[in-house]
Amino acid sequence: MRVAIHVFDGVSLFHVAAPQMVFREAAVVARDPALWSITLWAAHSGDVELEMGQRLSGISGPEATTAADIVIVPSWPESAPEIDDVVRSALLDAHGRGAIIAGLCLGAIAVADTGLLEGRGAVTHWLGTRELERRGRCGWVDDSVLYIDHGDVITSAGTVSSVDACLHLLRRLCGADLANRVARRMVVAPHRDGGQAQYIEHPLATSESDTSVSAVLEWVIGHLDSDLSVSGLAARARMSRRSFLRHFRDATGTTPARWVTTQRVAHARTLLETTDLDIGLIAQRCGFGSEVTLRQNFVARFGVSPSVHRNQFRPG
Repeated sequence: MRVAIHVFDGVSLFHVAAPQMVFREAAVVARDPALWSITLWAAHSGDVELEMGQRLSGISGPEATTAADIVIVPSWPESAPEIDDVVRSALLDAHGRGAIIAGLCLGAIAVADTGLLEGRGAVTHWLGTRELERRGRCGWVDDSVLYIDHGDVITSAGTVSSVDACLHLLRRLCGADLANRVARRMVVAPHRDGGQAQYIEHPLATSESDTSVSAVLEWVIGHLDSDLSVSGLAARARMSRRSFLRHFRDATGTTPARWVTTQRVAHARTLLETTDLDIGLIAQRCGFGSEVTLRQNFVARFGVSPSVHRNQFRPG
């Protein structure tokens, strides 16, 4: 896996380090670092000055993208300048060769400037949403999600969402087992669905009610095969149905039904990739009741059937 990360004068170290850490940890966990490479590149080789004044040396030029499997624009200046011709050409050429293009945080603005998102949805840091909309170089802007993956192009919301997007790519390309082990080493959630809200007014437990919802979320993860109706979850949280729905959305940014389905599909995906369990049994363990229901939800989320997905991750 060859990853090329774009840098520029004024880029923050965090935005550069986030994708570096995910893919570097993957190389370590996979125990075959020779098959992985991470290169920093800019419009011109040499040095770049970071946001806080430090300098990075040994930066490659755009030729670093010629053999890359993934080309990442991890951020973009807050002044949102137009992408220059050198960077645009590098991204378009890489995409034409089959590389995945990732615009993380404000980097989505630069990726949109290439035209690769024309007619397609995009997300960026919520502070850059208006600028991305103003430029009109994507089909629509969704400021309510963590990332949007079109297969060949992926964009993510602000800052920490870039880690989610990179873990999602790792999971998609290399399987749930490797992605989960990387997430564990980084002490982050192994899989946050792209449809989650990027900005939630009350992300932490600030009251007894919020704590109750958090406890219910933890319980649900271990009981996906149970009856997880809204009424039942509200009773477990010792709230009225109306109050539970309000606190649940505050805590997760979505509805109980959507959140539960996301967890069930994610667990099914892990079992498909890491076990030889019969698909019907996986459907039961994940709370879908039948293989047909699992298939319907799985295809809606990933675009392929459970059996096809499993075959993609079988050794050999």
